[in-house]
Amino acid sequence: MNRCTATDSLAPSRRTLMRLALAAPLMGMAAWASAQTNVRPFPPTAERGVMQVIAPPVIAMSGKPDRLSPGARIRGPNNLLLMSGAIIGQNLVVNFVRNPTGEVHDVWVLTDAEAALKLPTQQ
Repeated sequence: MNRCTATDSLAPSRRTLMRLALAAPLMGMAAWASAQTNVRPFPPTAERGVMQVIAPPVIAMSGKPDRLSPGARIRGPNNLLLMSGAIIGQNLVVNFVRNPTGEVHDVWVLTDAEAALKLPTQQ
């Protein structure tokens, strides 16, 4: 004879937790898919170039030697931060902003849709 009813009262909450656990990845995938279709807003001072990381902080910007500033942020196509060491040797189409001393400080690796658009300063 089973006199313990505590496990029976937990069954609906376990079912709810299981449904949430299964639904969470689907919601994340939907958010990721919608983020891929949006074009990110860039600052009006952003420039366009092709960046190649040679040996951090040394980079080549459109074939010319350049340098990343201390604390530079590189954002990938999914808008997550990339480490400069992870993209050594790759030629990436980017929008970038320089700091007051002239070093590259903010970098956005562009998606194909973003690369097809012209910057407001290029029109």
